[in-house]
Amino acid sequence: MEHRSSGLQRLVREMAKFGAVGGAGVLVNLGVFNLVRHVSDLPVVRASIIATVVAIAFNYVGFRYWTYRDRDKGGRTRELTLFLLFSAIGLVIENGVLYLATYGFGWDSPLQSNVFKFVGIGVATLFRFWSYRSWVFRAMPAREAVAAESIVARQSRKPASKPRQRVP
Repeated sequence: MEHRSSGLQRLVREMAKFGAVGGAGVLVNLGVFNLVRHVSDLPVVRASIIATVVAIAFNYVGFRYWTYRDRDKGGRTRELTLFLLFSAIGLVIENGVLYLATYGFGWDSPLQSNVFKFVGIGVATLFRFWSYRSWVFRAMPAREAVAAESIVARQSRKPASKPRQRVP
């Protein structure tokens, strides 16, 4: 029973960290989206794609160095490739919702664009959470995780040793 609750606690902690980074990423995404919309004449979906790419870069740093910092760090090229692949799929999901609302239904006022951009982010976030935790930032195999935890525990228990002088 204790093992299950600790696994649940880890999942809740992971979801909270993912949500914190993702929430900041949403602010970056919406901020860049509205900035690009106001300073350029780009169509709404192109402005959204630019904002999504900026948010993807922001989120990678947050996920790698905070949310999933304890995950397997081997194979950074593989990790980044998968992150970009799944992020691109999320980009299509997110901006597909906005595209459908804008060009399919004609909902293109600034308020409607922001609402459907936000809805698209929400739908894409479900996919991103699953794909990032399953494929990109994979947990270390149990044996390696236990070994890493025991090394950290041993190092934190060691008292600071004083340098010894050798007498000949």
